Amino acid sequence: MFGIVRPCSHRLGERLKSQWMAHLCGLCLALRGDHGQFARVVTNYDGLLISVLTEAQAGSGGGRRRTAGPCPLRGMRTASVAQGEGARLAAAVSLVLASAKVRDHVADGDGLLARRPVAVAARRVARSWGRAGERGGAAVGFDTAVLVDAVDRQVGLEALAGPGTSLLTVTEPTETATAAAFAHTAVLAGRPGNAVPLAEAGRLFGRLAHLLDAVEDRAADAEAGAWNPLTATGTPLTEARRLADDALHGIRLALRDVEFTEGRLAHLLLAHELERSVDRAFGTSSCGHAHPGAAHEGRAAFGPPPQMPAPPERPRGLLAGCAVALGLFCTCQVCCADEFEGPWSRRRREGCCTNCDCGNCDCGCGDCCNCDCCDGCDCCGCDCSC
Repeated sequence: MFGIVRPCSHRLGERLKSQWMAHLCGLCLALRGDHGQFARVVTNYDGLLISVLTEAQAGSGGGRRRTAGPCPLRGMRTASVAQGEGARLAAAVSLVLASAKVRDHVADGDGLLARRPVAVAARRVARSWGRAGERGGAAVGFDTAVLVDAVDRQVGLEALAGPGTSLLTVTEPTETATAAAFAHTAVLAGRPGNAVPLAEAGRLFGRLAHLLDAVEDRAADAEAGAWNPLTATGTPLTEARRLADDALHGIRLALRDVEFTEGRLAHLLLAHELERSVDRAFGTSSCGHAHPGAAHEGRAAFGPPPQMPAPPERPRGLLAGCAVALGLFCTCQVCCADEFEGPWSRRRREGCCTNCDCGNCDCGCGDCCNCDCCDGCDCCGCDCSC
């Protein structure tokens, strides 16, 4: 999983966690159903926002949910998952942007992609994803050309950027792409009046995504000699933080003008969890339930709840245990599961966040009730002027 909005399951509460899982599984299954099994690897947290916003405006009725079959990441249980145009749009956008990301890594010769045979295979995958995303977008009335154009312009802007270039010049293509995707959710939900404020929220979300990616990668890019927008434009971290905080404020203002049917999850993600993402990137706060043994909040990202079978008597071997350990970390079960099976010993272990304190608000959404940005929102069900 990748993305900047990574909510912890303990802050979501049971009801919103179920909704979040419905969109996570819905995106994954939409990718598989429309584009094949391999396409599921582009499932990402930020892409879920497209599905979340569509349902928040239209409501979860009208056939927008279905019962999915058993899945290993759900402990082989069935589940109610999001379906329909919102999930399909999220899948199309995820494929197109993943295609662009792969092409970018190939062009930079990152890691194994510096080897010609691997680079050739990666280009084929990128082309396949790009075409699949185009078909998926057309199926829901969305022209992915705006995304492709943004990616192409990004390359040119980066080549021209230098000391003194405005950082917002570099982030503009990403802003344009996310604005178009956010705005189209209003079309899918039959709420055309929401298109303008959602485009503004999407534009600023794209700015944040680009900024936070640059901040988190700055040290690694410097070590590898890779291009980074902050380094290339000479932008200090203080200015990047100011731009990020301004974008957060703008997103909150834009959301006030959006007419939602069921907006609690969308508001929590974009008005609250996004702020945590900014703090995490700039190192100004940590997860409320971090403790010795948890390296950083990024490992407390929400993942599918495990329901592991009873452990066999014999422990796993080295290689099998490594494979299971990789799966546990990739699905965030080590941090956010109540219990998980030890990858080698098979013993039951508690997740890192099991006995945590997720904030002082008892309404199930962290510090939502102590914010100054809500003005009458219903992200939590308590009487605390939220």
